[in-house]
Amino acid sequence: MIIKNAKIITFEEPNRIITGGSLKINSSGKIEKIYPSGENPVPDNGEEVLDANGQYLMPAGICAHTHFYGAYSRGMYIPGEAPDAFPAILEKLWWKLDKALDADANYYSAMVCLLNAIRNGTTTLIDHHASPNAIPGSLDILAKAVMQSGIRASLCYELTDRDGQERSDQGIEENVRFIREAQSGKFGQQISALFGLHASLTLSDETLQKAKNACPQVVGFHIHAAEHIVDEYDSVRKGGLRVVERLDQFGILGPKTIVAHGVHIDAHEISLLARRETWLSHQPRSNMNNAVGLPEIESMLNMGVKVCLGNDGFSNSMWEEWKAAYLSHKLLHRDPRRMPADKIYQMAVINNRNLVKTIFGGLETGIIKNGAAADIILVDYKPYTDLTIENFPWQLIFGFEDGMVTTTIVNGKMLMKDRRITILDEDAVIREAGKISAAVWKRYHDSF
Repeated sequence: MIIKNAKIITFEEPNRIITGGSLKINSSGKIEKIYPSGENPVPDNGEEVLDANGQYLMPAGICAHTHFYGAYSRGMYIPGEAPDAFPAILEKLWWKLDKALDADANYYSAMVCLLNAIRNGTTTLIDHHASPNAIPGSLDILAKAVMQSGIRASLCYELTDRDGQERSDQGIEENVRFIREAQSGKFGQQISALFGLHASLTLSDETLQKAKNACPQVVGFHIHAAEHIVDEYDSVRKGGLRVVERLDQFGILGPKTIVAHGVHIDAHEISLLARRETWLSHQPRSNMNNAVGLPEIESMLNMGVKVCLGNDGFSNSMWEEWKAAYLSHKLLHRDPRRMPADKIYQMAVINNRNLVKTIFGGLETGIIKNGAAADIILVDYKPYTDLTIENFPWQLIFGFEDGMVTTTIVNGKMLMKDRRITILDEDAVIREAGKISAAVWKRYHDSF
């Protein structure tokens, strides 16, 4: 494929903007060559040529932490009094909704999230799954949806003790089984696997040790940590250690492990994450929605923590997550100098793609350069002020909007063209998902 007449933003270090550029993608789905203005690649026989008509061509987005299984929470009411804090949200919403999921619900909750990702130009997603009444084979169901969508994803099952020993053991078995399946090469570089853990507060010492013993050494963990202060209280009560210290005691931290949130960790825990080279994923929209507070992201970055950007199951418009991060930390500190856009660029672009490279076996994505995966988007943005390398992060936050992504390509394959999804029958998926949501909602409400 050749894409011509584009304004290419490479996301290299240093970043470049190539006006009137062209891109050649080879049959392996890699970027073969970038052509400057005035150099037009000659198509091979039958090679598709796509005219960008002056749109911006840039790397597709990456989400460092999400939950496909939460899709059916949209618009669903919670019976009784509204939850007054995050622990009540877990008990009244998430820990009842996940029990209402079956195989069909797992599949279609993933499918609607993947459609949303294609529309928003987010092409690599790191998911964290839970379905306590449908654990065995659940990750295969998600993998089927991911393969059909053309999107890339890392999958894991959320191990927890909250549903009893049998299901805890099933969670370990599901993680290990799927990790081995992913390591076999079955999915190529479209799907990778981590070992999922829910959070310290729902995991006993015995289960953490079993998980560590069962997890292959070359694979990391994916766990929530200190999203609410109750997680810290529980950890100290269990063994006198704070959450990150406790995870470190069991060997959970490391250069392939993702810790999500970290809202209530202290300076010692931040230092420990940095020393262990552990990734931390920030989800500002979720943190605000759950009223749990916001983590000290700038301090974490300054101390060397590899902070990434996720969405925790919110829409896969990662630009909205950029904007939430930019605004929320200013409000929290009542200081407009806090969380400048270049720090968000560091998280969402540089750190997210380095995380993907780490857990997808060296995959190069999130960058336009020769040899990188052709995971790219076309964006119909018409700036009325000068867009430069220096101000690009601010242009994105204040100018880019949902719906500006017109074309989404993964590994050289067209998933959406001119805002029409080509890889899936979007209407058919949404119709079926709607039917299944009614059954999920009924099981959820019947649990009260």
